[in-house]
Amino acid sequence: MRAPLRSTAAAVAAAAIGIGVPVLAVPVAHAEELAPDLVISTLPAASPKPGDVYDNSVTVTNKGTAPAEGLTFRVRLTRGLDFPDQVAGCTYSTLADHVRQALCELDTVVQPGASITTPVRFKALPQALMEAVEYGTGRTGEAPGEGFDDSYRRLTLTADSTADLAAEGDLVEGAPGSRVTVTATLRNHGPGWVGNQDSDDQPALMVRIPEGTVAKEVPGDCAPFGIDGPTGPSEPGHARYVCWPAGHTIDVGQSLDYTFVLEIGKTARSTKGEVTASSVYGIHPAFGKNRANDTAYLAVDVTGGEEPGTSTAGGTTAGGDTDSGGAGTEGGGNDPHGQSTGGSGATGTTGATGATGTSGSTATSGSASTTSATSTASTTSGSGTGGTLASTGSDGVPLLAAGAVGATVLGGLVLVAVRRRDAAK
Repeated sequence: MRAPLRSTAAAVAAAAIGIGVPVLAVPVAHAEELAPDLVISTLPAASPKPGDVYDNSVTVTNKGTAPAEGLTFRVRLTRGLDFPDQVAGCTYSTLADHVRQALCELDTVVQPGASITTPVRFKALPQALMEAVEYGTGRTGEAPGEGFDDSYRRLTLTADSTADLAAEGDLVEGAPGSRVTVTATLRNHGPGWVGNQDSDDQPALMVRIPEGTVAKEVPGDCAPFGIDGPTGPSEPGHARYVCWPAGHTIDVGQSLDYTFVLEIGKTARSTKGEVTASSVYGIHPAFGKNRANDTAYLAVDVTGGEEPGTSTAGGTTAGGDTDSGGAGTEGGGNDPHGQSTGGSGATGTTGATGATGTSGSTATSGSASTTSATSTASTTSGSGTGGTLASTGSDGVPLLAAGAVGATVLGGLVLVAVRRRDAAK
């Protein structure tokens, strides 16, 4: 009987000085929690042509232990897709980054082990190319969140179409030692828009700085280019750059201008660099079938840097030692791809005939204006008639999240005026 007394006394003493005494936990039996667990089947892959309607169905199965009473079924489409018609019970809206949404309430009960089938329908628009479709519900039948699981899925697809990315260059003039501003342009002639998060075909413009000049100011969305991709943050002083649009997205008819400030070397002669429509990794995108307008030039016509009797860029002058000289010529013209040729030369004679020197450079000038596709978040709601669910209607980022990091999923002959500007002193 003494041991229990000592144990009791110890407990009292411990409590008096604030030391806790361990208490053995007593197991408590809990009843099994019952809940629905919905799983949705996957949509088959497709490559629709613009104008085609995709018409398939998915099956929602309850693998849980309780009925799912009512389902909220959601479908989201990227900008090259749309719903062919509206169905009663569904609310339609347009979200950020041109994402179209159908939110449908299914007045049904799905018992454990049972399934229901619902259609997913959408059509490919003329600008369809790199698209994504999100579809499904929440695990217990509520509206889905922004991630993906077995109850809410994503299908990526590439429409049977193309996008024609074109490079446009510039032509400027300046004296040795001065600074000039050149603009390289990436333009999408369509017919498809480009918004690529899922492959290496992310649209970009490769820029090679003209020899004899140094890039002193560089756009923030242009990075130095190494062997097969960007090598670091934007900074001046490199020979090659790769520039790409925010979100790897460029809409049909959109132009993106990238402006560089170049310093002309003290001994530089007329020179040109190159701009090429490409991908971020320097490869030709598979969706681009027209290579004729992939390349253009950044030309710098160096003026006032040659002494009489010395050679000029593209030619030489041979002259005598007396006072007679001929005027040089300069001219230029545009070809259908925006290329311009120009020349300058000087002749000198003194009892012997001087050879005419010609300076030539070729450039492509891009449009000075930029058309930007802005994201709008407008919402329309309503319910149509007919059908059994959403007339609604690929693996990775949610459509809205892709727009936030900047979204998922893309003609003609243009005569481009050549720009000629004086050097910025």
